[in-house]
Amino acid sequence: MSTEESKAYVESLIEKAQAAQKIAEEYTQEQVDQLCRAMAKTIYDHAEPLAKMAVEETRMGVVQDKINKNRGKARIIWSDMKGKKSVGVLREMPELGLIEVAKPMGVIGAVTPTTNPIVTPMCNAMFAVKGRNAIIVCPHPRSKKCSAEAVRLMREAIEALGAPADLIQCIPEPTVEISGFVMKLCDVCISTGGMGMVRAAYASGKPAFGVGAGNVQCLIDENVDIEKAVPMIIEGRRFDNGIICSGEQTVIMPRGDYDRIIREFEKNGAYYISDEKEVDKVRATMFPNGVMDKNCVGQSAVTVAAKAGITVPEDTKILVLAATKYGAEDDLAKEKMCPVIAAYAYDTWEEGVAIAYANLCVAGKGHSVCIHSHNREHILYASEKLPVSRFLLNQICATSNGGSFFNSLSATTTLGCGSWGNNSISENLSWRHLINVSRIADVKPGATMPTDEEIWG
Repeated sequence: MSTEESKAYVESLIEKAQAAQKIAEEYTQEQVDQLCRAMAKTIYDHAEPLAKMAVEETRMGVVQDKINKNRGKARIIWSDMKGKKSVGVLREMPELGLIEVAKPMGVIGAVTPTTNPIVTPMCNAMFAVKGRNAIIVCPHPRSKKCSAEAVRLMREAIEALGAPADLIQCIPEPTVEISGFVMKLCDVCISTGGMGMVRAAYASGKPAFGVGAGNVQCLIDENVDIEKAVPMIIEGRRFDNGIICSGEQTVIMPRGDYDRIIREFEKNGAYYISDEKEVDKVRATMFPNGVMDKNCVGQSAVTVAAKAGITVPEDTKILVLAATKYGAEDDLAKEKMCPVIAAYAYDTWEEGVAIAYANLCVAGKGHSVCIHSHNREHILYASEKLPVSRFLLNQICATSNGGSFFNSLSATTTLGCGSWGNNSISENLSWRHLINVSRIADVKPGATMPTDEEIWG
């Protein structure tokens, strides 16, 4: 397809999206919520075949984990938006003389990743429709079939309720050029893809929401219940073979508890590698020439070990590598998109935070840190020193960082990383970001003009 043909093709999609959006613009809150519920429910109901299709097509991840993710994200995202106002008057604040009114943004262009080929299209489509917008999904070429199937199911679900199917469209044969035209011609961009596509979204000339690279540093404090914390860290690193951006990447622990914590890792299915030559083998396998090998992405711990020439038990959940260097001195400080975690020891909490900081300066600034601690002073110290948008406490970061029933982070699949990650927001993307808000400003009741003395005194 030539450049002219690509542009004409995208223009035709935009026209259909605009026509559908004009219809949706007249919907009531009840109608909007019925559509969002139907979209989530169809992904929930088809979680298993979609998961199998995703693993088969992308050749990464774990089917059961993807089933759980499809069901879990459908539940939490719908629950998070259920009953929330996104149509008409949002808030009336008589004491301020203000009324807020919701308006749609128009057509959303969304680039979605191969690592989350089902739930990211679902999440972005639900956010768009919640705001009475239309959306065009640009999937990663490696996951185009399963993403298109997820969109097809959602189109059927909303059409059955009388809505125009073209509120949700998907590019069946995505290319970088086509995705670029979608971002330039839509009203708002969401890019949950690689950093190249995120930069393209911000360069499109349209309002854009992007993500930053993950590299979650996991700090364990003293006096923590190790038997409770370690299985959570393992599950976060193991989940979906480590392709989640919120997955724990390191375990930074007190030197005095190091051996005890490592034994707990081994007890729970981790394989600890301390021999320097074997650590070198795994590092070289994952990072030939300093870049993550795509053939290791989303593969099991057993497979990664085998690629490095190391035999581990077949039931190994993750590999734990003893790391003696951190930051720019070691590739293990980078994001590892497979079930491998780097282990560090610290003598003081300040040193542990410094290790996390150095690793984040290599990769992952703006994203997230996971802390297992009950020491408020230590938690606040880390939060003041480390340049990330989220600090998840005493939870599984991989599965809770995008919002859960047990924390108050917005349920999402798109995690903003602030200016550190070259993003426009430093919070979880929500449907609230996809509505315009008009403000009616009346005279504030009882307002008076202060004197100069009151202002400058």
